[in-house]
Amino acid sequence: MTESFVCTRCGRDDQERIDRDPFPSDLGARIVAEICASCWDEWKERQMLLINHYGLKLHEAASREFLYTNLRVFLFGEEGSAASIDTSEEGSVEW
Repeated sequence: MTESFVCTRCGRDDQERIDRDPFPSDLGARIVAEICASCWDEWKERQMLLINHYGLKLHEAASREFLYTNLRVFLFGEEGSAASIDTSEEGSVEW
């Protein structure tokens, strides 16, 4: 029998949990404890859009921190503003 939980993001209690920590950290454990698999899949799509739109280089600490900040806003509603994906800005983002 699986333990029921309410997803922090969508508020539903009938969704499946993520099957493993996405990161070996407290953040990864928090995601597994609070976020359903459906919302995690939505984040992965959003993450891919952010990586492509902003041309993020994931080996760079600034790019990873940008994604972590957006993840916290997207999944947990933490303070801050989510990065926009505005195709009219294509090619104008500088790191």
